[in-house]
Amino acid sequence: MGEQQTKKMALSLVQPSGDLTIGNYLGAIRNFVALQDEYTCFFGVANLHAITVTQKAADLRRRTREVLATFMACGLDPARTTLFVQSDVHEHAELAWVLNSITSVGQLQRMTQFKEKAATHADNLNSALLTYPVLMAADILLYQTDYVPVGEDQKQHLEFTRDTAERFNSRYSDTFKLPEPLMPKISARVMSLKNPQIKMSKSDPDENAYILIRDDADAIRRKIARAVTDSEYHFAYTEAQPGLKNLIDLYASFSGFTPQDVVEKFRDGNGYATFKAALAELIVEKMTPIRERFLQLMDDTAELDAIRAAGAEAASRVARRTLSKVYRKVGF
Repeated sequence: MGEQQTKKMALSLVQPSGDLTIGNYLGAIRNFVALQDEYTCFFGVANLHAITVTQKAADLRRRTREVLATFMACGLDPARTTLFVQSDVHEHAELAWVLNSITSVGQLQRMTQFKEKAATHADNLNSALLTYPVLMAADILLYQTDYVPVGEDQKQHLEFTRDTAERFNSRYSDTFKLPEPLMPKISARVMSLKNPQIKMSKSDPDENAYILIRDDADAIRRKIARAVTDSEYHFAYTEAQPGLKNLIDLYASFSGFTPQDVVEKFRDGNGYATFKAALAELIVEKMTPIRERFLQLMDDTAELDAIRAAGAEAASRVARRTLSKVYRKVGF
């Protein structure tokens, strides 16, 4: 227990807004697994965040379970890490309401993500889209988090969280830790297989643009075979060949090679087809055990429910301590 207390706290949440891709695995979840021994880790499923966009209830429930199963299938161990579902811990919503009271509308309207979502969700521009960063701040501050694994596109939200914590601490006395970003030691930015100018996304309308964590071997081979390269047939790692560059990055991420190592390995091959076939087999080799464990967990309702309940209890125990301090300070 003493060792547990000396470790720094790391936290991150993943939205269950769609099926997870190998981009989610390489860019986030694989890095979560690497943090388990060094930090006290809390990893959650952000289903409260997901309803900023209209969801079908049955789909949201299924995807929430799928993210939890994916965490475990990828190597997160509930014996070493707290795995929880956001809506199971009511303190998240309660702290968000308090933090809303010290957050200006102007600051929220300046957030990049709100501007983007306002443009793409004009038909459902709900107030939760505006106050989304406040709930995210509550997620982080509730656990007195030291570090948050973030990518470049999430830094603004972490700065918002720090600003919110400083504002509350200044008004009511020191209450929250100021979280720091934790940049991954190995950064993987996986791009669309059909349009390498944009990130691989589970919401892409073209199913050949992404590989799901739960895709079977045949689907992986088919999608890699159809992936965009170019007409140059010159095997090089350059910005001028973004499709090939993306596939080289994928091979490097799964193999541990550098991109330059990959180029040396395949430069004298017989065109792109040989490289694509090798890449597909590498992904199949690495992802098949994860897929099999995922399917096993999804079939074992009792195990998944028990882990979810234990995670909710452990998360609530920590969250209650922070929320009780906040409530006392604001006069509740």
